[in-house]
Amino acid sequence: MSAQHEIVSKVLDSLKTKVSDFNFKNWFKNLQWDYDPQGKVVVSVPSRFVRDWLMDHYLELIKFEFYRITDQEHKVQFKIDRKAQKTLDLFNQTAEAATTKPGETCDIPESKSPQNETTPTKVTEPAKPTANEALQRYEEFVTQMGFNPKYNFETYVVGNSNQLVHAACQAVARQPARSYNPLFIYGGVGLGKTHLLNAIGLEVLKQYRNHRIIYVTGEKFTNEVISAIRYGKAYELRKKYRENCDMLLIDDIQFIAGKERTMEEFFHTFNALYEARKQIVLTSDKMPKDIPNLEERLISRFGWGLMADIQSPDFETRMAILRKKAEEDGIDMPNDVCEYIAENVSNNVRDLEGSLVRVSAFASLSQKPITFELAREILKNIIEDVKPKLSVEGIQSRVAEYYNLKISDLKSKRRHKNLAVPRQIAMYLCKAHLECSFPELGQKFGGKDHTTVMHACQKIRKYIDANATITSEIKEIEKGLGLAH
Repeated sequence: MSAQHEIVSKVLDSLKTKVSDFNFKNWFKNLQWDYDPQGKVVVSVPSRFVRDWLMDHYLELIKFEFYRITDQEHKVQFKIDRKAQKTLDLFNQTAEAATTKPGETCDIPESKSPQNETTPTKVTEPAKPTANEALQRYEEFVTQMGFNPKYNFETYVVGNSNQLVHAACQAVARQPARSYNPLFIYGGVGLGKTHLLNAIGLEVLKQYRNHRIIYVTGEKFTNEVISAIRYGKAYELRKKYRENCDMLLIDDIQFIAGKERTMEEFFHTFNALYEARKQIVLTSDKMPKDIPNLEERLISRFGWGLMADIQSPDFETRMAILRKKAEEDGIDMPNDVCEYIAENVSNNVRDLEGSLVRVSAFASLSQKPITFELAREILKNIIEDVKPKLSVEGIQSRVAEYYNLKISDLKSKRRHKNLAVPRQIAMYLCKAHLECSFPELGQKFGGKDHTTVMHACQKIRKYIDANATITSEIKEIEKGLGLAH
């Protein structure tokens, strides 16, 4: 196989992974490709309609694939040849074939289609794209693949709550399938899981140009399985995910739980990719064992690699996120306004950034300067909505997270000091901030007697007066619950 033939073959192989099987067979299979290493590609098409469709929908993708594989900008011409073969013929043997055959040649400029369909246009040496043009082309390409170009590692703010998962994602992006496989990222809504999944994909696209990446949501994967069953396309689905994939990124994998055929399909897909040493990255709002109706064999496999959680950002990280967002959007945000938002919106990065944008938009539309008073007025209803609804379970979860324990530890009968004090603090906070009786709390903490809860509350009150360390810890936990500013 000649070098030119090999390049076109690589482009076609890559196109197969970027478009559906139907579109590939319908629009690409009947084409003839004449490739000139000097920077020109002539594509013979059977009709004007096919030419126009390819120009409108796939021209930039074709040009980008040649650029990605060869590191060279190519000029693409479409030539109408009504005698074109109906089966794929990658090459004509002579480089001059595209210009000597009778037919209609269409030389594609960068932005507009040709107006004169019968007059060939001279092909000139392509100019190197400018930095802005290259960036725009890259962003168009990654958008077609389903990625958001803005969700990269450079725009991700790292703090104590996400250091581990951020480092793991970078390691996976640098060396796919060598560091952690699978990588399972879990955490609450709006904490940056999708951002990190995007960042991995974007980084791999930069570092490994020939990597075939599939990026989908759990919902989309489920819908593809349903469609494959309905239309008898199981083979095509399996080929796509098991043979034509070097990295599989699935957001919200918990969506497949309880769907038997989808879990069955994903189980075998997981095995095929893992055995072939292909990288798998999954995100979920819960740990695998906490996802209802998820098969045990999937739970086991998700634990083969690294499970990393994203916790709610601390105050310093929230401030950093707000300042970065303000800088990116060109918002002159006073420090006291940032502090007010960071103190009151603590559990969700989306709400955090949304509050900043809301204040900025209102100030701009009303032509008022951004002040603390204005921010408080605009966000007074929002902040009430985003504050977490307190519950015994919520307090238990926060205390357990703070002391690196399990909720079951707080409910156990063990009396070790490392467990007893956090358990007593959880009981105290529940009694102080919830309308619960002592017997009710006793039941919530593993069926303990109400006198045990009374004793715990009395003991913590004494600690607050005499022990500065425990007092500080309680304030930190209350801040995390949205109870202290």
